[in-house]
Amino acid sequence: MIKSPSVNPAKKRYEQFPHTADIGVRVFGRDLKELFANAAFGMFDVMADLDGIKPSASAAVEAHGETAEELLVSWLDELLYISCTKELILSKFEIFEMSDNLLKAKVSGRPISANRNRLKTEIKAVTYSGLSIKKSDGGLSVELIFDV
Repeated sequence: MIKSPSVNPAKKRYEQFPHTADIGVRVFGRDLKELFANAAFGMFDVMADLDGIKPSASAAVEAHGETAEELLVSWLDELLYISCTKELILSKFEIFEMSDNLLKAKVSGRPISANRNRLKTEIKAVTYSGLSIKKSDGGLSVELIFDV
């Protein structure tokens, strides 16, 4: 469910906010596609230094969810799975199909092995804690809590 106001999204993709035990990020986007792509970028930017990473590997992603929030968590969980199993630092997220309960995308990144010095924080999971996509004049925003 998309709820109304509170955060005025700026042009930035995401920002971190303090959380007692885990990592919180507030993500912005003009529409759901941009919000989801920025959420993915924010998650991997927390995990690794993405500056200057030139993708050399890619994967297809398909995620499902009954609500926009479930679809967002499913998308991010799938990206964590791809990163872990294919050992990639993902940095590019192209969502080419999106409906109320389905997302299809191509994601790209670099092998972790050649970029271990870029790793910052391990994210174990995306949580549903306080998860709610909000609408405002500038677009959409969502606060995500990553279990670390």
